[in-house]
Amino acid sequence: MGKYLLKRILFSVFSLIVVVMAVMFMVFTAIDRSVIFQTDDTWNKKAANDRVIYELNQYQKYGYLEYQDYNSFLKNKYEALYGDSYASNAEYTRDKAAIQKANTYQNNASVQEFIALSQSNGKTVQYLEPVTYSNGKQKPGGAGYLVAIHERPVYLRLLNYLGSFISIENTRMVKDPELTSRYIRFEKDPYGAGFALVGSGTYHKYLLYFDGEFPFIHQNFIHLNLGTSYTTYRGSEITTVINQAQGDLKKSKQQYPLMIGTDEYIETAIDFHSLTYNSGIISDVEKTQFPDKYTVFSYKRDAQSMIGLSFTIGVISIILSYLIGLPLGIFIARKKDSIWDKIGEAYIVFIMAVPSLAYIFMFAAIGTLVFKLPYKFANAEVKALAYILPIVSLSLTTIAGLMRWMRRYMIDQMNSDYVKFARAEGLSENEIFSTHIARNAIIPLVHGIPAQVLGCLVGAIITERVYAVPGVGNLLTTAINTHDNGVIVATTVFYTSISLIAVILGDLFLAKADPRISLTSKKGGGR
Repeated sequence: MGKYLLKRILFSVFSLIVVVMAVMFMVFTAIDRSVIFQTDDTWNKKAANDRVIYELNQYQKYGYLEYQDYNSFLKNKYEALYGDSYASNAEYTRDKAAIQKANTYQNNASVQEFIALSQSNGKTVQYLEPVTYSNGKQKPGGAGYLVAIHERPVYLRLLNYLGSFISIENTRMVKDPELTSRYIRFEKDPYGAGFALVGSGTYHKYLLYFDGEFPFIHQNFIHLNLGTSYTTYRGSEITTVINQAQGDLKKSKQQYPLMIGTDEYIETAIDFHSLTYNSGIISDVEKTQFPDKYTVFSYKRDAQSMIGLSFTIGVISIILSYLIGLPLGIFIARKKDSIWDKIGEAYIVFIMAVPSLAYIFMFAAIGTLVFKLPYKFANAEVKALAYILPIVSLSLTTIAGLMRWMRRYMIDQMNSDYVKFARAEGLSENEIFSTHIARNAIIPLVHGIPAQVLGCLVGAIITERVYAVPGVGNLLTTAINTHDNGVIVATTVFYTSISLIAVILGDLFLAKADPRISLTSKKGGGR
């Protein structure tokens, strides 16, 4: 078992790296990088050389390249010599103006220094000549620029991504010399249940805590760095996007840390478990509320996160599917060739043959017209009712699949020798079906259970889009439409990891359910 798991894990890690490398190659090399500006209003407002500089800034942000501007080089050079008054220095003014003269800029000493330094670092120097009208007047956005560019290869991007994939908080994360007390310890939690693991010098204050909200145990200690969204979510970390609560602010009576122990309460939606270190200046108001510089927070909201919403809908639909699909599969197998079997087969064929989008819309129309259920998730006056149509739509396919395979496996088992022997022993048909046939028939279905449960974490693309469910199902399609490369890579990593974990768990479940299957190194199987 141990060797099997080790091999599986190593193979899964290798597979994940290959998939990430392939996706990075496609989105960062095979696809024209300029597509990221298709929905960029700021890019449309730029002109001439200013547009080129804006593009370079964006390419650097997205990780395509690294570049340095001659003007920033000058700033650093003269700021080191003259301090904050560098901008009024005559040499600085002269050197800055030099690149606005295309014929003579290379004669300037600072320009030569910039070019030599850039080339020694392996960068390509590019000069953008001033863009002018025929009378010599500079066009809008037409100022001259001198830049040094270094393209980032895909393999380097992959190494950086994998190197920072997992981070663990430690007491040296805060780079503040004023912070002298650094520790990680358990303290009584005034905002949760019992004690919490609290840090000083860590980025988050509360590293591990317990409360009454699902999943009841929360941690800010280990972070998965999937990447950053620059197009869709404007600089937000993707893990934050999918895990952050949604909806309206959820206010309650609480106390700031310095109020604890008093009778003073405030009505606020602050999530004090989300406190992070403030490296800036603490305001006078904050000094009356917080005992330290952990003053940055997020808010509690009354709706689930993207991943939580998708998982809730998915898990409920799976439970419903198994409770309905398996008994129906057993029933139509026992009633083989009867009217009930034909009705069951008709339902299976209908679900399998009709495109999912078509029957989702059909059942959505029935649900809204006949049962008056809310169609769009956000429009539901009673939030619980908004879950019904997405759950039913997701369950329809799974129920049909379970009925189909359970019926097939049951019929296969019905003709087995052990069934004939059981009948010869005088066992009733109910005993034979419930104790022997059903138990053996369900074994092949066990392998798919982890995949179905973990698959709930990635959402349902079509269902969530039809019912406007704010889950993770739309994440990948939205990212592709907006060319949000960071989200594309992140969702690929997420989906692939879920699939690989599901396969391993499926094998373990199957080995547990079927004594004929062994994951040990013994020859010939068995236990």
